[in-house]
Amino acid sequence: MPANAVAQFMDYLRYEKRMSPNTLIAYQNDLEQFETYLQTAFQESDLLKSDAVMVRTWIVTMMEEGITTRSINRKISCLKSFFNYQLKMGKVPHNIMREVVSPKVSKRLPQYVSEESMSRLFSSNLFSDDFEGRRDQSIIELFYATGMRLSELLNIKPIDIDLNELVVKVLGKRSKERIVPINHAAKIALEKYFSSYEEKFGKLNEKNCIFVSTKNNKLNPKDVYTIVRKYLDMVTTIDKRSPHVLRHTFATHLLNNGAEIEAIKEILGHSSLAATQIYTHNSIEKLKNIYKQAHPRV
Repeated sequence: MPANAVAQFMDYLRYEKRMSPNTLIAYQNDLEQFETYLQTAFQESDLLKSDAVMVRTWIVTMMEEGITTRSINRKISCLKSFFNYQLKMGKVPHNIMREVVSPKVSKRLPQYVSEESMSRLFSSNLFSDDFEGRRDQSIIELFYATGMRLSELLNIKPIDIDLNELVVKVLGKRSKERIVPINHAAKIALEKYFSSYEEKFGKLNEKNCIFVSTKNNKLNPKDVYTIVRKYLDMVTTIDKRSPHVLRHTFATHLLNNGAEIEAIKEILGHSSLAATQIYTHNSIEKLKNIYKQAHPRV
């Protein structure tokens, strides 16, 4: 394979499509894994000389190895983009991925924390009244108030937050900015955290990320995951207790309480309505449960 075929494609994703660093890493890994498979199974080192049969056998191999359908479909999506780009650049005569069918993914409803559990979390004095406790409450309040992604929260800076107007500027996927409202509970939590920060480290730099460790180092994703898991463990027994579950919780609670799905789409930063519509299924499940409990003929 020409040494620069993957490099050119990755530059295209980085500079023209403006994909996030995490997505770029995933695409790079997927292409390297397919290249390794070609070399091992077919003694072929040039991705541009692969065909649909090779891709299909790779899919079967991954399924036999127990790789999830969701992960396999992401790798297929990567190859589709790769060969579309190569077709556009005149490097291949056609996109071989048109002959490849993606395996079906069983639909799972996104898990979320109940309104009662979230209320218990914020009203039970579970957060200590010190730097760490105030920081942790601010993190969870902000997730629940905005539905932002973990990567978005980690990069929030003081300059992005307007506590007077109750809004926060969020830098989302592909460097798209959006303005998201916050509530008074999040405002109060942030004010307390900022006060603790200044007592401990001095004045906040407007251009530094706001969430830091006790040594004033920017928190990493694992840190925040641990914080969220710690507190959700105290109030819920659902399987997943992660920052992304708080995003699901935010969207589901808004929808259950009458918010328009288009508005939720904009707040979440989804590029299409299809990504947001999965939350309507949670609402339907709630209605079914109410129906079963209330209807005399059930």
